[in-house]
Amino acid sequence: MSAIVSNGKATTTSEAPANSAWWRRFLRDPAALLAITIFLLICLAAIFAPLLAPYDPYASSRRTMLPPAWAARGNMEYLLGTDPQGRDILSRLLYGTRLTLLIGLASVAIGGVLGSFLGLLAAFYRSLDPWIMRLSDILLSLPAILLGLALVAAMGQGATPIMLALIISTIPDCARVARGIGLGIMGQEFITAGRSLGIRDPQLFSRYLVLNCISSVLIFLSLRFGQLILIAASLSFLGLGARPPVAELGMMAAQGRDFFLFAPHIAVIPSVLILIIVMAANVIGDTLRDVLDPRLKT
Repeated sequence: MSAIVSNGKATTTSEAPANSAWWRRFLRDPAALLAITIFLLICLAAIFAPLLAPYDPYASSRRTMLPPAWAARGNMEYLLGTDPQGRDILSRLLYGTRLTLLIGLASVAIGGVLGSFLGLLAAFYRSLDPWIMRLSDILLSLPAILLGLALVAAMGQGATPIMLALIISTIPDCARVARGIGLGIMGQEFITAGRSLGIRDPQLFSRYLVLNCISSVLIFLSLRFGQLILIAASLSFLGLGARPPVAELGMMAAQGRDFFLFAPHIAVIPSVLILIIVMAANVIGDTLRDVLDPRLKT
């Protein structure tokens, strides 16, 4: 990457035209287009769950463990069947997706912002680097699942301690990624030129360092999102997530494990949806890496 400093502003010479049309290259990838379409449809379904859900997701009935409509001739009311309490699986799936996506997006956003800020701060102010990296080492020594167990023990079962565990586990990973990218940017000539022109540190940090690192950080966070969804689902599967009867995909899968032999749809349907969400997020992240990382351009 090359840049020219003029009147206190940095302009990129070789990559500005290419970066301006990154979204066109992204949409030309059929796999990425399919992944982002699926992901957006799932997000819209979760947002409009109160309008799309055919039944109250918490209302029980006597028609328990009905198979999906396509597998049972007499079941035309419940498209995806019912769970052991007679609740409509489709309605609970819509509400459960909303909570699962909220946990994943909030965790990756908050953890990503805090971790990126710390990492770039360590790259910009070298005197802070040892302290920030030692803090990252301490946080890295706490696995997300064990941290979730500790927070649930201290705060009680619910989505909040799980979200806190995911945020804390995201901060050190993102800090290390941002620091590595930031160190490479700090070695560029336009940083030295900016300092020689008397540009103040806050402006140099925000307009030179952050803007040149943001695309690489977004790539990492898009890939991290899928991991957070899996960790959140795993913690909920262990009974550490949202409290029943709140719908959450990992907990829905856990509730169906005892009935897997004669009613597999109760566990399989939310598990398949988790798989679809994670795969779509990974494909989007891989494609973003291909179109935004200048080292992969041909």
